This record gives sequence, structure tokens and C-alpha cells, in this order.
Amino acid sequence: MTATAADINPQALAALLQFYAESGVDELCEDAAIDRFEQSAKILQSRSRPKPQPDAAAQGTTGQQSIAKPPLASAGDGRKSSAPPVLTAAPQASQLTIPGAAAFEDARALAASANTIAELRAALEGFTGCNLRHSAKTLVFADGNPEADIMFIGEAPGREEDLQGMPFVGRAGQLLDRMLAAIGLSRDTAYITNMIPWRPPGNRTPAAHEIELCRPFIERHIVLAQPKVLVMLGNVASKSLLDTDKGILSLRGTWMSRKAGDAEIPALPTLHPAYLLRNPAQKRLAWADFLSLRERLDQIKGS
Repeated sequence: MTATAADINPQALAALLQFYAESGVDELCEDAAIDRFEQSAKILQSRSRPKPQPDAAAQGTTGQQSIAKPPLASAGDGRKSSAPPVLTAAPQASQLTIPGAAAFEDARALAASANTIAELRAALEGFTGCNLRHSAKTLVFADGNPEADIMFIGEAPGREEDLQGMPFVGRAGQLLDRMLAAIGLSRDTAYITNMIPWRPPGNRTPAAHEIELCRPFIERHIVLAQPKVLVMLGNVASKSLLDTDKGILSLRGTWMSRKAGDAEIPALPTLHPAYLLRNPAQKRLAWADFLSLRERLDQIKGS
């Protein structure tokens, strides 16, 4: 007897779904459920059918089989061609569209024209050169206090952020809130944003050209916010803003500097909260980084 999804114990199914939720799975791959058992049975059945033998009349005088080209149907003659259909790859929503040089020039010009954070947000809302804005639901700009001494920069919005239009509001954001509270900070005393303001489809890592398109905006954002300390969360923000090829596990915990206009801002790369959810043993490293961050903030206040 072929097993189906209906044969799964409801308690076991509920436990499995809970496991997926805790692992960060928040989307289905298809709009409707697919019975993979039924699919497998059909595949096995088709493989067991005998293959058709070639027609003897199609054999040439040399004993080799001759393959005649099927007739082509003319438009509107009502005949169906016996040729197998030509399969072409359907365009996928996640396919990357590489913009031209004009898009990069437009991004730089729009970012440079913003003299306030509000103008920068308006510039991003009017920027059409990045393919991500066409698949995302909302622009995710920033949250927290733009006048705070510390500015956190992550990678890109996830599903919850895209729905709510605010950065770090999902599970990773909740962890970040707890990390902030552990060193006496909150969204009232910190400013939070991302390298990329639109969610990449399927939460994939932003492509290199997407990062470069959005770079002028985040660089201008830093200049306008004028934080006293920068914290880069994860690989994308750290490698992009610190101009390095080193991975985050090599960079984290090391104080560096980031030039913003005429200012040199102390910058600390550390692990992204989403990474910590997948690798909870690494929370000890992030905790050491946040203690170092607290110490630096105290030094700034005391100076």
C-alpha cells in the first residue's frame, strides 16, 4: 500500500511543523501541497512499461534506422506536428537582472543629493534601478533613534521585515533586542538599518551588483546620521563597508574604522543575529563583542 500524507500521525506532523518553524522555515515552496508519494509511484510505473520497438519499415537498406524529420505544421492549418515539444526555461522571479552603468550613476547622484535622512529615504523610494524593489513588498529603511551614538548595519530584510516595513523585527530582530538590552541599549538609544533596503527573493544573499547599487545610499546614510560608533552585523555589511575579503569569523571583535565624509568612525564587525540562531554556540563570541562595544561607548561618554 502506498503511504500518503494523510497517513502521518497528527501529533508527529505537528511536531515536524514546529521543528520547521523553529529552524526558520517560514515559507512553502508551492502554493498547494504536493503528494510526493503519488509522484514517485507514477514515475516507477512509467519506468516499468515496455519501450516501443522501432518500425521495421523505417529501417534502411544498410540495416541502420533512418530517422525522418517530422513535418512542420504551417500556421493555421489545424495539423499538429509530431515533433516533440521544444522545452524552454521559463523565466524565474529570482533571476538576476544586471543593470547598466546608468543605474549605478543614478544611485550615486540620488544619494549625494540627499541632505537629510528624510530626503535619503525619499531618494530610495524613487530609485528604480535595483531589481529587488520589484519583488519586495516594502522599502525597509531604518528603525530606532537616528540621533543615537551607535548605528547598527545588517544585511537585508527578511520576510517579517518586508511585511512590516521595519528592520530586524523577525526572530533575528528579537534576538538583537535582547542583545541590546544586555548591555543597556534599546531601539530608543540605537539606530538600526541594513545594507540593502529591499528583501531579496527567498532571503537569498544579495548579489554583488545589488550591494554596489545600494552602497551609495548606506554610505550617505552613515554621513547623515553621524554616529559615534558603527556596528556591522554579518558578512555582507562588514566586508562591504570595511573593503575586505576576510570572513566575519576573522573580522569579528576587531575594532576598525570607517571613513564617513571628513570623520573617522570606530567600527566593530560582529556576528549577525540570524547566524547566531543557526549556530547558538557562537553566541559567546557575540557576547564578547558586545561587552567590548559597551566599553567603547562608556569611553566615548566619559571623554
